[in-house]
Amino acid sequence: MAKKTIMLVCSAGMSTSLLVTKMQKAAEEKGMDADIFAVAASDADNNLATKPVDVLLLGPQVRFMKNQFAEKLDPKGIPFDVINMADYGMMNGEKVLTQAENLMEGK
Repeated sequence: MAKKTIMLVCSAGMSTSLLVTKMQKAAEEKGMDADIFAVAASDADNNLATKPVDVLLLGPQVRFMKNQFAEKLDPKGIPFDVINMADYGMMNGEKVLTQAENLMEGK
């Protein structure tokens, strides 16, 4: 399985860093090769321009930017969604990783 790049976008990048750690742990337990990282919304464009991203997840606090991201991501064919609020609140890395996987598989 090829390495998957999962980008999380939040307002400042801090709250999501814990979630990234938990997602990386879940990916390791599954034997999944994944590059998971979080960026502030203001840095998202730079990262999209320089990194091949397989899936993008928006933190619940930036869900209002969903349409803005749709304009950028749809032409590139990059799947994205807003992280489930309950999973985000509980920092459930396994569930959020599954959400990312389902998006990549087109579910």
